[in-house]
Amino acid sequence: MKLSTRARYGVRLMISLAERFGEGSVFLKDIAAEQGISEKYLSLIVIPLRSAGLLLSTRGAYGGYSLARDPEKISLKEVVDVLEGEACLVDCVREPSACPRTDICPTREIWQTVGKKISETLGEITLGSLVVSSLEKKRIVALEKE
Repeated sequence: MKLSTRARYGVRLMISLAERFGEGSVFLKDIAAEQGISEKYLSLIVIPLRSAGLLLSTRGAYGGYSLARDPEKISLKEVVDVLEGEACLVDCVREPSACPRTDICPTREIWQTVGKKISETLGEITLGSLVVSSLEKKRIVALEKE
């Protein structure tokens, strides 16, 4: 399984907003510049995140985007599921009728278990925990540069 660029960039966007949680709205152009991601591409990513209730958008001179909930209350699974869909490695896991061999397939349960483990792992990680990790990594890099 490989995550799409859309999901990876969406996670980066959400972490950037989580780092600024409680400080008001952030312009998409600022996040795009900070993350080295096209603003146009990010503008497409925010649409499903906003529709899913993970982001708030504000118009006007002081407008921009912010998280709809506390970063500790948003799991990585929520973000990835919105942008990527549920972790389902093969079609027959989600829709058994997709394959005539479902009843005798020796690997279907393996793919089901792996998908479940991926979902569980992503569900245990919050944006808040990623912010802590990000800040720690930035601190270490800053110390190494001194």
